[in-house]
Amino acid sequence: MTDLKTYIVTTGITFVLVLVAHLARLYAEGFHLLREPTFAFTSLLSIALSVWAWRLFRRLSKPNDRA
Repeated sequence: MTDLKTYIVTTGITFVLVLVAHLARLYAEGFHLLREPTFAFTSLLSIALSVWAWRLFRRLSKPNDRA
C-alpha cells in the first residue's frame, strides 16, 4: 500500500507544480492566456488532478473500518 501512496503523492505534487508554472506564466504574461483553450484546459485539468490525488491519498490514509 505504501507504493501506491508514494505514487499518488508524486503525481499530486507533479500536477501542483504544473499549476504553479501556469500561474507564474499567467503572472508574467497576463490574463490574455486564459483565452487560449489549451492553456485554460491544462490549467483546469491540473487543478482537478491535484484535488483528485489529494482526496485519494486522504482516503487511503484513513484506517480501515473493516473488522
